[in-house]
Amino acid sequence: MKLGIPRERREGERRVAATPETVKQLTGLGLDVLVESRAGSSAGHGDEDYRQAGARIVPDLDPAELDVLAHVRPLEPSTARSLKWGAVTVGLASPSTELAVVQSLAEGGVTSFALELVPRISRAQSMDALSSQALVAGYRCVLEAAIRLPRFFPLYMTAAGTVPPARVLVLGVGVAGLQAIGTAKRLGARVSANDIRPSSAEEVTSMGGTFINLDLETAEASGGYARELSADRGARQRELLAPHVADADVLITTAAVPGRRAPLLVTHDMVRGMRPGSVVVDLAAESGGNVEGSMPGRDIHVPTADGHGTVTLVGLKDAPSAMPADASRLYAKNVANLLALMTRDGTVAPDFDDDVVAGACLTHDGVVRHAPTAEALAAIAGPAGFPEQAPPEQAPPESELSEQAGPPEGELSGEKASENEGVS
Repeated sequence: MKLGIPRERREGERRVAATPETVKQLTGLGLDVLVESRAGSSAGHGDEDYRQAGARIVPDLDPAELDVLAHVRPLEPSTARSLKWGAVTVGLASPSTELAVVQSLAEGGVTSFALELVPRISRAQSMDALSSQALVAGYRCVLEAAIRLPRFFPLYMTAAGTVPPARVLVLGVGVAGLQAIGTAKRLGARVSANDIRPSSAEEVTSMGGTFINLDLETAEASGGYARELSADRGARQRELLAPHVADADVLITTAAVPGRRAPLLVTHDMVRGMRPGSVVVDLAAESGGNVEGSMPGRDIHVPTADGHGTVTLVGLKDAPSAMPADASRLYAKNVANLLALMTRDGTVAPDFDDDVVAGACLTHDGVVRHAPTAEALAAIAGPAGFPEQAPPEQAPPESELSEQAGPPEGELSGEKASENEGVS
């Protein structure tokens, strides 16, 4: 089977879905790996590196000729439409926001796997791209804050006087938040953190931070994700956080709710209440933002309430892509491990009796298997709903289906699917 690794086209994306190391793993499975020329150049991997690892280098990938396509960012609708019936795709799909792509994949009979949907179970940890990329983002956001902060992070005791450590506050203690805590501590800052999941307190302490208990309702969903607070509880949370935000030199927000817009944790007035020169880094800017007024890819200077200076509000964009070498190293391994789970004797043949395979599957055989996405598409389509089966003229012969796609399966339950979508 032909497995294609494309050169990512989205502006700012520097990662790649395979490295020379994972190419060796994939060819060892019996797959014929085709790498588009310069696909890994931004991540530090030249065409010759891939060739020596066993891949074939092609000037341009033709999706119509591929049996499997591994990608980083969600596919373009035109690419999805050009894939043949029964083709398999593996990558980040952003199903809640890329509905047109999902529709094209389903209509074309493509078996697509969204790495956002990989179940949060021990056996699937090596395939969990959300966690691996959140680790990179959590590390990067602290560096971005340190560059912009007009003072040191660590404590310095010198003959000229003592420089106190910077105070860093992290809101949201998932993988990215914990990495941010650890990185800030390694740089010498005094770190505190808050999360609406009570189980996070022990994790914060283990990283050397101080957990801020706001005495709010428990808000932990199944699978380890946070669930959204009610409107009044959200307002109460912001009220209780305000003095802690005002006391911080650096504020880093990483909170997200699966399948929803990022929760608003910090208002414009809370930012204005910080000291001049303070820095706010919103890691959730691309999904709506935890901080009021943040914009992806932009630094905004917010005047402080005392009128003596400004606070720098950083809306991070493409954080993992800012460190493409290690981000690609981890991401490519996630992709290769999922493909290894589905490959037998050189053929990618998903076994939908496997919880990991079934949970990560977005579309298969003309059906949108992820219930929340199917519901969103049905709502757009109106009363007629979204067609589950591809038009007859697009369906290949039954013999071809049996070779390229597994047997039809029922949809996942809404509860199971919803807990797997989103960023921790």
